[in-house]
Amino acid sequence: FYDSDSFGDTIMTQTPKAISFMPGDTININCKASSSASTSRLHWYQQKFGEKIKLLIYSTSSLHSETPARFSGSGSETDFTLTISGAQAEDAGDYYCKEYNSYTVTHG
Repeated sequence: FYDSDSFGDTIMTQTPKAISFMPGDTININCKASSSASTSRLHWYQQKFGEKIKLLIYSTSSLHSETPARFSGSGSETDFTLTISGAQAEDAGDYYCKEYNSYTVTHG
């Protein structure tokens, strides 16, 4: 789980860089913006090894139609969080917070 990204002059930094977890754990991935970010433009993506990146959550907290209910998003201004409640082994992968004017949906 890691990434940092820039959007214009805004730099997005994620913590922690990596997480070890057991099935059933609650996982929090934090995303901090260097300046205030619009909640409508903050999106979370997941990429599993060997697969295309896919949208999980758009506009900070709205779940994509294919995203399991154990995923949730929250936050505002400079601090955003992706939470996985009751993580499953299949949730292993890379997670990215991105600030875009629109979000991209990729089907595997």
